[in-house]
Amino acid sequence: MENLVRPEASNLLSRQVSGARYFFLNLAPRRADPLTLAMGGRERCNPDYAMVRRNFPFYVLEYVVAGKGTVKLDGREHALGPGVVFAYTPTTRCEIRTDPADPMVKYFLSFAGSQVPLRLRRCGVPPGRARLLAAHAEVTSVLEDLVREGQRSGALARRICAVLAELLLLKIEDSASLAAHASEPAREAFLRCKALIDAQAERLATLEEIAKATGVEASSVCRWFRRYQGTSPYQYLLRRKMNLAAEFLVEHGGLVKEVAQRVGFADPYHFSRAFKAVHGVAPRALLRFRPTE
Repeated sequence: MENLVRPEASNLLSRQVSGARYFFLNLAPRRADPLTLAMGGRERCNPDYAMVRRNFPFYVLEYVVAGKGTVKLDGREHALGPGVVFAYTPTTRCEIRTDPADPMVKYFLSFAGSQVPLRLRRCGVPPGRARLLAAHAEVTSVLEDLVREGQRSGALARRICAVLAELLLLKIEDSASLAAHASEPAREAFLRCKALIDAQAERLATLEEIAKATGVEASSVCRWFRRYQGTSPYQYLLRRKMNLAAEFLVEHGGLVKEVAQRVGFADPYHFSRAFKAVHGVAPRALLRFRPTE
């Protein structure tokens, strides 16, 4: 079958980033394939990050997990922050800039295929648009799985990543559905509480703090989380804390005591027990996954 022209890797990636992790699955997909995940990764933008792109070989979906910035898609500007997802086509004029005072951390996925625009529209992120998602932690978790699996060299890597990419699109579609019903007072209040945990998990410690910060009763927060999330607010907060701790250990290493304090645990032994309960391994076990220089 006819293949697309294989692009040079140097033309695909920005040099204005640090701590980046990339994966490459198929840089020359077949034209007949309806949807192919070509590559992706996670990038921490440098304060001077400014990217202007047109005539890119792939469709791109980007998701911001931290920091602030802006994106112009064919001249239309959108504010970027945690939970914002946007997409663009190979011919979209795309300009992305970070806030130097609060540089962005973002994931991106590059797709090829005739069905990509339709699939992006179906999940609520048509090319040229940006939107804020409700399911911030869930989407981030799937993206992290994608980067990890994409970096593996196993024979099934492409198939595993294809399944994870479809899961991601479904998560985004589900989040868009939640937003469509956000006019319901209870759901709207739940989304506020959930967004607070996603953004400030490191400093939050109790259900009472969550309730006070959002101006609602603690019992209501519990009821909403059971109804819309299927778990308690504390368990959701704990998993968010442990995901942040795992990410920090893999990227920066350090003492368990320091990481525990970073996510709000004064007692490192309590932190280690909670970490193992969530991830199935002790915090120190993640140090071997740190990328080599």
